Amino acid sequence: MNNIKHNFDEVIELRGTDSKKHNLYPPDVIPMWIADTDFKCAQPIVDVLVDRAAHGVYGYTTSADNFNLSVQRWLKKRFDWDIDTAWVEYAPAVVAGLVNAIQAFTRQGDKVLIQSPVYHPFHHIIANNGRTKVQNNLLLNSGRYEIDFEDLERKLKDPQTKLMLLCNPHNPVGRVYTREELMRIGELCLQHGVIVVSDEIHSDIVYEGHRHIPFPTLSEEIRNNCIVCLNPSKTFNTPGLRTAAIVIPNEDLRQAYHETIIANKADGRTIFGTLAFETAYNECDYYADQLVEYLAENVRFMMDYFERNIPNIKVIKPEATYLMWLDCRQLGMEQKELRTFMLERAKVGLHDGTIFGAEGTGFLRMNIGCRKAVLKEALVRIERAVNALNL
Repeated sequence: MNNIKHNFDEVIELRGTDSKKHNLYPPDVIPMWIADTDFKCAQPIVDVLVDRAAHGVYGYTTSADNFNLSVQRWLKKRFDWDIDTAWVEYAPAVVAGLVNAIQAFTRQGDKVLIQSPVYHPFHHIIANNGRTKVQNNLLLNSGRYEIDFEDLERKLKDPQTKLMLLCNPHNPVGRVYTREELMRIGELCLQHGVIVVSDEIHSDIVYEGHRHIPFPTLSEEIRNNCIVCLNPSKTFNTPGLRTAAIVIPNEDLRQAYHETIIANKADGRTIFGTLAFETAYNECDYYADQLVEYLAENVRFMMDYFERNIPNIKVIKPEATYLMWLDCRQLGMEQKELRTFMLERAKVGLHDGTIFGAEGTGFLRMNIGCRKAVLKEALVRIERAVNALNL
């Protein structure tokens, strides 16, 4: 499949397809908010779904062996991580996996630690399950977010803190944590008896100069104190197919997790989601590689454009993901005013930074998983709107 060239500049009409991203705003607004791309997924995925659809019978399905083998293959080839297929559990989505983990590894009233600003469901699923949220807020230093380890250790020491939800690569700030950072997290959590649930859904989209390190590969001790949540959906644009994998090396943790999904009747798989997942991980390396190349060009173009033409908005340079974190504080607007300004004056629909936590005040998140022509038009619109402010 390495000789296949995917056309990421293909024009695809997405309105009228029940697209959550494209149906939210009027047609004159460019939607760049929710985290899926505008790209057609890899052709082998399309082909396998069309072939299976033609069969005409869509009964209950099971494909645990092939599913687990595809995860094993992908992790070995992409990250040189050797796993046992028995470590793999199914989830309908990464967020569902996080919820299952909260229910499996904590009790009502226990504290769950997150690092804000962070993917917004992290905030909600803790409270929704009767647990208490604890925040170790990230620190913005010279255009790069860093972990406040003193604060982290202080909060992990609390005997009521039982679980840490780690987002790596990080959404929305785009960090790829280094081995040293991850080791400090892992060792602190071991020291204080806190289990780590690592959301690594963006791990395929990492830019040059950075390397994703799966959390369980840090050491044998850390491996036995964590689980990892994976999904090819961000890479291959298949979130509507609702299929994720949860990798749990520790047998006791795996058993507790499995009992939870059985109790919740959350173990049913979808035919098309399973087939797409397996095909992505077995046949579509070429697509992942070309996607990162295309997105890296989008990042370079956008960073340069803002620096030259819209200097009042500072872009946090991403080490991973197609989600750009925009520091708009120099515009001097309240958050609601900022959101309305982009939507009504620039006609670009961005994600409000405060949904990722109060630490996102003054920020917006921009999804650049789109054609270059669309990105260029969005930037021109933002430039015109900002220039009209006469700052």
